[in-house]
Order: sequence, then structure tokens, then C-alpha cells
Amino acid sequence: MLISDEKTAVKNLSDFRTDLKNLFDKWKAAPCIPAENVFPLEFLNALRGIGALDALLSRDVGGLDLCRTPDGGLVLMTLLQRTGYVNLSLGRCLEGHVNVVRLVELYGTPEQRRAFAQTLKSGLLAGIWVTDGTPPVTIRQENGHYRLTGVKGFASGVKQVNLALITATNPQGHSIMLLAPTTEADRRRAGPGTLTGMQASGTGGYDFTDVIIPPDHILGATGDYLRQPEFSAGAWRGSAVALGAMDRLVDLLRQELRERGRTANPHQLYRIGEGLILQKTAAMWVEQAAKAAYAPRMKPEDVVATVNLARLAVERTALELITIVQRSLGLSAFVKGKAVEQVIRDLMTYLRQPAPDEAMTDAATWFIDHDWPEGGL
Repeated sequence: MLISDEKTAVKNLSDFRTDLKNLFDKWKAAPCIPAENVFPLEFLNALRGIGALDALLSRDVGGLDLCRTPDGGLVLMTLLQRTGYVNLSLGRCLEGHVNVVRLVELYGTPEQRRAFAQTLKSGLLAGIWVTDGTPPVTIRQENGHYRLTGVKGFASGVKQVNLALITATNPQGHSIMLLAPTTEADRRRAGPGTLTGMQASGTGGYDFTDVIIPPDHILGATGDYLRQPEFSAGAWRGSAVALGAMDRLVDLLRQELRERGRTANPHQLYRIGEGLILQKTAAMWVEQAAKAAYAPRMKPEDVVATVNLARLAVERTALELITIVQRSLGLSAFVKGKAVEQVIRDLMTYLRQPAPDEAMTDAATWFIDHDWPEGGL
């Protein structure tokens, strides 16, 4: 029976990979440039249509283990990369949804995991909102339930997300995770202003003041959100989304040079070669990070250091690729309304992840006394 179940799981994962490839091929053959300040709902619904959101769940609740197993993780890498290719804003929201699924898988009780899976199977989009606004979110126990006070800022997909995993500070000063509904439109607040890129992600704020949370919506123990290696290891997923945008930039560069009849120019060919090297370098780092994040035998410190270096490698290669594309296409790469210009702005905004210097020095501190963990993958 166990062998039969494993064969079924392998087939289901293979079928999903095929459905994802077919959907991506369709998107790629008929590229669409939606308004940059409009949430890409059409693309999200297409992912729902092939069961992408359900596939993220574990097998015991009807999913494909994309957030739990090494094989599932590589398929998840492809899903995030392809989504980032089509639309970085959707990639950001999907990555946040994945983060929530992963944290519930890790820290939720069996009952919480089953209830959460049942909620997601209605097609709901979850978000992870941990950046506090003014005032910050706090929580206190009251009559057997919990009352929240405060605002979350930088909330991606604030108009589309129906359930958010947030952090809140309890009276003892400790941070805890919880799941909170986010469906009340009058609680939405303005975002930080008009971002240079990633406008379609719909970043805003949400006021949780006087929201009542039942005890079974508290997730894990105090401090679990910052627990390693997961806190840092999850950064590989954002790198996979950014890699998809790099793939798109290389394709847009090649396409425009073909249309201009400039593919025989030796200087342009050199730039294309440079771009391909950067793209494939980033891809190798993302795959290494994805494997590390799911490697059962790797030390937590090895996982964190590997993913930190991968994250920084992708950032560096992406910024170099942007420079090459702009130099190659000239002013054409700066014309608003063109896909290449929008992708560049979105990617430059997306790459601004927190504490890059700390990530680099932490990784270097570990690897100065430890060899690269080849045998742990």
C-alpha cells in the first residue's frame, strides 16, 4: 500500500508539473502587460485553476507536499520562478502565501493544519504581514479569547488577502504568531506611498484594533517566527521569484534585439552572453538554496548561511543584468509602458530585502570555520 501511495504521489506531482508548464507556455506565447497598479487577478485565478494553491499543502490534507519534501520543493521553485516571470507582484503575493503555508506546517497542531487546509481549499489567498505600522500590533487575553490592537504596514495584497499570518507582542513583551481574518474593507489603510515598482501588489496597511482572535488561531510558541533555520531559509523563495524576472529580462532583451536586427552586432552578442551567464549563475544559486532548505541532514547554520549567500548572489546578478539590459537597449529600456521598463522597476523594488549586510557577514562568519556542506544535501 505504501509503495502504491508513493507511486500515486509521484504521478500527481508529475502531472502538476506538466500543467504548470502548459500554463506557462500559454502565458509566454501571449504575453500580457496588465496595468501596473492593478492586482493581477487573472494570473492568480489561472494558478487556482491548475490547483497550484492546493498543491502547496501536505499530502495528508490533499496537497502535493510542495512545502515539505525535497522533490516538492524543486517543483515549488519552478512555480515561483514561472510566476515571477509573468508578474513580480503576483510572485510576491504567492511567495507570502507559501510562507504562511510553510509556517502552519511547521508550527501548527494537526487540528490547526487541517482547519487551515480546509479554509485554503476555497481558493483563499493568505498573506504574511509582520511589519508593524503605528501603533504596533499587540495582543492581550480577554474572557477566553484574545484582543488585538494596532496596525500592520507594508501589507502586500491588502485588498486580495482574506487571511493573514501576523505577529503581535503580548504583555510580557514576547512576539507570537497568529492567524487573523482580513476581510473588513474599512480596516484597510493607505500604504507607504507610491512605490517605484511593485505597485500591483497592492501594498497597504491594515488596522487590527479590537479584532477578536480565538485561542486556536494562535500559532506555535513565543519566538517561533524568528526561529532558525526557517526564518532565514525561507528567503530562497523570494530569490526564486526574482530569478523569474531575470529570465523575463533576458527574453525581452533578445526579443528587442531581434526586432531591431541587431543580433549580429558583436557588442550586443557579448552583452547577451553576459546576461545568460548571470541568469544561469542565479539559477544555480537558487537551486542550491532550495535543496538546502529541505535537506534533512544539514546543520541549521549551514542552511542559513547557504541561503543567505544565495539571496545576495541573486541580488547582485539581477542588478548586473539590469545594467546590461539598459546599456544594450539604451533609452528604449526607460520608456514607461514598455514591458522591459516595468520589469526593471519592479525587480529593483523587489530586490530591496532587509539586512543584506548582516546576511553577508553572518554567512561569512559561519563559513570561515566550516566547509561548504556538499555532503549534507
